[in-house]
Amino acid sequence: NFFAQAAAEHKGSVAYVKGFVPQLARRMYAGGDMILMPSKSEPCGLAQMVALRYGTLPIVRETGGLKDSITDMGEENGNGFTFCTYNAHDMMYAITRGVELYKDSKGWHTAVVNALKADFSWSISGKKYVEMYEEILK
Repeated sequence: NFFAQAAAEHKGSVAYVKGFVPQLARRMYAGGDMILMPSKSEPCGLAQMVALRYGTLPIVRETGGLKDSITDMGEENGNGFTFCTYNAHDMMYAITRGVELYKDSKGWHTAVVNALKADFSWSISGKKYVEMYEEILK
C-alpha cells in the first residue's frame, strides 16, 4: 500500500507494479548500473546472477548465495561490491565505493566487462562437484 500510494502521489517520479512482469524485470536489469541486495539471509539468490548477465553490478551483503557468487571489486576478478555486517554504515560504504568507481569511466568499463564474464553454468559447477567427489574418494 505504501508504494502504491507513493506512486499515486508522485506520478512520473515513482512507479508501482504489483506482481512479477518478466519483460519489465529484464528492462530494469538492463537499464540499471547497480542493484542493491542487502539481504539478512539469502540461501541462493538469483537476482545478482541475472544482474551480472546484463552488466549491472550487484551490491550485496556477504551471506549465503550472495557471498558465494559475488566477489568484491577490491579483490582479483571482482564482480560487485560486498559488505559484511548487517548495518546501514557498511552498506553505505559499499554503495559509495560503487558510485566512486562509476565516476571512473575506464574502471567502470573494466568492472562491467568482468561482471559480464561471470559464469554460473552447470559445466563449471559440475566440474567442481566431480573434483570434490574425486578428492573424497582418495
